[in-house]
Amino acid sequence: MIRKSPGGNLSSTHKLLTDHWAEDVEALEAAIGRLQATRPLANDCSVVFFEIAHDGHLHVNVTHRYPTKEVRGWAGPAHVDSGFLHNRTFADAPTAQVLRHIRDMVFAPPL
Repeated sequence: MIRKSPGGNLSSTHKLLTDHWAEDVEALEAAIGRLQATRPLANDCSVVFFEIAHDGHLHVNVTHRYPTKEVRGWAGPAHVDSGFLHNRTFADAPTAQVLRHIRDMVFAPPL
């Protein structure tokens, strides 16, 4: 899913190994699709949800085209071909709380 705005595009995708996080990720991706309606992005941004075998956590990568200020709780940034990647894992957090953390990273102010 890609949403366009004057400041940037927001996309999300997932690469899940099991159905454990499927319902949560479906709800999170729907909510991410509505985020740009709240305010414009300053930066292209992609969100990727994934699992690692035998881990049990939901892993989330948020990649911005340009560097952003750090957001508490997120590791990174790592410089990758597509921009600047931050990562975080979630274990038992409610979906609304996970969304709040993702929203904070998606809208992280530029450096």
